[in-house]
Amino acid sequence: MSTIPTVLGLRENWPQFTLLVIINGFVGGIIGLERTLLPELAEQEFGLVARTALLSFIVVFGVSKAFTNYFTGALANRVGRKNLLVYGWLFGLPVPLILMFAPSWNYIVLANVLLGINQGLCWSSTVVMKIDLVGEKNRGLAMGINESAGYLSIALVAFGTGYLASRYGIRPYPFLMGAGFAVIGLVGS
Repeated sequence: MSTIPTVLGLRENWPQFTLLVIINGFVGGIIGLERTLLPELAEQEFGLVARTALLSFIVVFGVSKAFTNYFTGALANRVGRKNLLVYGWLFGLPVPLILMFAPSWNYIVLANVLLGINQGLCWSSTVVMKIDLVGEKNRGLAMGINESAGYLSIALVAFGTGYLASRYGIRPYPFLMGAGFAVIGLVGS
């Protein structure tokens, strides 16, 4: 049985590379949704001061993402990159629903633990897969495109959910966008 040689490069693998860019956009979208809505949600519905709320959900997110990032490289080689991406989305799937229906701030904190795991697995595995496609020589380009897509998505979704919240209220409509991102991200993975 002969093996087909692997051809590296952005041009040679652009369809799969593009899909990974789009999936990373959905990863960033859920962050954009949170950054706009949670400070208002904290004040209006839970009576928390915005600085306290911001600090608690960002710290929990950052710690869980950092912890997950630490293990992502080894896990990618052990369970496979695609599987890791799917697992990441399984952790992210309930996040918009928890945020939409959270009866207390503790649920928001829990959602951010799950979101940190989602981000650590999904964002990192899309980077690794893009580098796999383009090769070591173009890894900087792959990372740059990945970061640009993710952060552009954060900005666009933050704007969009801010608009929806100003027009229809903080819950539930803006969070429906996040639920759609999670489902599409999982299916696309």
